[in-house]
Amino acid sequence: MGVVASAAAVDREYLERGVNALSALGFRVKVSERALARAGILAGTDRDRAAELMAFFADPEIKAIFAARGGYGCGRILPLLDFEAIARTPKPYIGFSDATFILNALVMRSRMVCFHGPMIAMDFAHGVTPRSLNHLLGLLSGELTQFTLEARETVRGGIGAGELIGGCLSVVAAMLATPYLPDFSGRVLFLEDTGEKAYRIDRMLTQLKQAGVLDQVAAVVFGAIRVPHGSEQERRLTAEFVHNQTSQLKCPVLLGIEAGHGTENLTLPIGLPVQVDGDAGRLIVTQAAVTG
Repeated sequence: MGVVASAAAVDREYLERGVNALSALGFRVKVSERALARAGILAGTDRDRAAELMAFFADPEIKAIFAARGGYGCGRILPLLDFEAIARTPKPYIGFSDATFILNALVMRSRMVCFHGPMIAMDFAHGVTPRSLNHLLGLLSGELTQFTLEARETVRGGIGAGELIGGCLSVVAAMLATPYLPDFSGRVLFLEDTGEKAYRIDRMLTQLKQAGVLDQVAAVVFGAIRVPHGSEQERRLTAEFVHNQTSQLKCPVLLGIEAGHGTENLTLPIGLPVQVDGDAGRLIVTQAAVTG
């Protein structure tokens, strides 16, 4: 297993804890030599972070790549990545939050399935639940060929199906008007976020709606939207804004699957076809994300 730092600077203690947790599962772990580098708030220069990710994709000994952490910085390296070279040596890439930039770019440009899931110096460092760990390992091994995630609430019923795309809402919004924006047409859009006030969530959803994104998708599925300081008022306002922005869409909309910040962060296969049963409140995966 490889570990790369493509975003914000990484704390040594958290990195070591996460690597030890992964090693304890029986995996040999190779950590980027630049994982603890710093260039301001980033884990090294853009060029160095991009070069490390490229090197780990090219390394035949590495079977999967975990992001060390998110935060900020992944979007800066996209122009420096050779997506066709990556496509020639595909392997699972696992991360979320700011890594949403990389997940979606790899799906679109390298034509591969990626994994919105736990990161080393975050989730693994603080402890991944047995359910989340078994789910992740089952997906990566190809043994988990089908699963269903229950939503807390159905905003709009109906049936939808398509490749899963998306991730952190603020990152998806930031990708608009860039050459790395995913193709949303006929796809299932997953969204989650953390630390954003209700008005900012509404502003980003408004941006997606006015850009035509929400009219293109086959379904919308929300994970957690963790409000600042656990404010009940912000939580209510956020729920109202989500309903206001999505309840009139012509596709199913689910709210509250167990994925993203502040949840068990069950891994989602980005780029894999999924089904959404809005009437039953379920996201359904019926095929393996890893084969061969």
